[in-house]
Amino acid sequence: MHILSIIGIAIALAMDAFAVSIAVGIQLKTIHFRQFFRLAFHFGLFQALMPVIGWSAGLSIRSFIEAYDHWIAFALLVLVGGNMLKEAFTGGTENSKEKKDATKGATMVMLSIATSIDALAVGFSLSIINEPIIFPAIVIGIVALVFTIIGMNIGKLASGSTRLKPYAEALGGLVLLGIGFNILHEHQALQVFFN
Repeated sequence: MHILSIIGIAIALAMDAFAVSIAVGIQLKTIHFRQFFRLAFHFGLFQALMPVIGWSAGLSIRSFIEAYDHWIAFALLVLVGGNMLKEAFTGGTENSKEKKDATKGATMVMLSIATSIDALAVGFSLSIINEPIIFPAIVIGIVALVFTIIGMNIGKLASGSTRLKPYAEALGGLVLLGIGFNILHEHQALQVFFN
């Protein structure tokens, strides 16, 4: 596979991580190096590992995972985005800062999975056409890492105003919900409800 094709795939896969990292940057009051490192490292790592997992699984479990991957990503994004909306409208307290830090614990893992689950399909595809996976996985991971850092910086700039912070945080939550619904739309999972 040509390097430009791999970079194009990596950028397309990084868009969810980019949007989520903007939302996380908006949510955090200040962003320390550790938070940049944790989120960028995990988003990059998960984006690199998911294609390898998909490639390894090949055709044997493809139909099973494809039937549910979009619902898993949707549920995780709705959970985190809904929590951001709730905190934006209830005006979370200083004591809830630890709960709001999406670069820690279960929230970070859920976001990492939700933003990288589409990379499973890329791994499946590369397996089907007998392409090697190591180099594309490394490129995908690095691009996701870079886009995450850029996104967090954009979110940090957007949340700079304390008056605008609740609106910016609500917007971040809506973005996560929108990504979730877009994933369902792309997988045509909503057609069942509209037919």
